[in-house]
Amino acid sequence: MAETHSTMKPLGFELPPFTLPDVGSNRTVSSDGLVREKPVLVMFICNHCPYVMHILPELGRLDRDYSARGLQILAINSNDVTSYPDDHPTHMRSLAAREGWSFPYLYDESQSVARVFDAACTPDFFLFDGTHRLVYRGQLDDSRPRNRAPVNGKDLRQAIDAVLAGQVVSSVQRPSVGCNIKWAV
Repeated sequence: MAETHSTMKPLGFELPPFTLPDVGSNRTVSSDGLVREKPVLVMFICNHCPYVMHILPELGRLDRDYSARGLQILAINSNDVTSYPDDHPTHMRSLAAREGWSFPYLYDESQSVARVFDAACTPDFFLFDGTHRLVYRGQLDDSRPRNRAPVNGKDLRQAIDAVLAGQVVSSVQRPSVGCNIKWAV
């Protein structure tokens, strides 16, 4: 299990335009369709990564705790499914259903969205405020598959709470750590 750190995209980056298929609803989701005044959380995840599997329960808690409060949540899988068939949209659909997610789980087959975000690992988190400017990029919390730190979403939750309260998000942010995105050759 090789650790890869997120790139820490510069704060202030504007949410880029994208349109991707949602494997759960079989509809497309576009960044243009997001409510401009509401914050957006974009999570790059996949099905097979041990780092993602380790935090799956917390992703569901984030969904339950924040979707009703106005946070728009999107998960994106950009892995190459030829080399990593466990990340195929069929398996993505099963995972989303099993976890009971209400947020879209999008498939970035061309990997173009991951490239625009400079996403590097799974999981990789990007929080945008109501003007859709990047205010947080970094880790969920200190927990990793091999340590005993609790999976509680502390770092990301502090940033979300600040955004929802109209407060400034701390600029002290630690990179996310996970498996590298599996780029097509």
